[in-house]
Amino acid sequence: MTINKESKGSKLTMAIQGRVDTTTAPELDKQLRESIDGVTDLILDFTKVEYVSSAGLRVLLSAQKIMNKQGQMKLIGVSDDIKEIFDITGFSEILTFE
Repeated sequence: MTINKESKGSKLTMAIQGRVDTTTAPELDKQLRESIDGVTDLILDFTKVEYVSSAGLRVLLSAQKIMNKQGQMKLIGVSDDIKEIFDITGFSEILTFE
């Protein structure tokens, strides 16, 4: 998994590439926690995400809880396969997609 960050003022875009699973989720969590201080608009670009496991879902839920207090979070470029994971797990009701 690779993460590319682009910050503009209080807006942060994180482009994630690869798999978000048990092995990589801790790194995503660490990167998010280090980066979202003062961010009011968090965009996670999932265009190149191939897979999300339950560990990845936990990281997204944690980030969403933080962003609910300080702004908004949305996911962009989510493939149909990944969207299906969010639908089945009920995360489609929690997360914002564009």
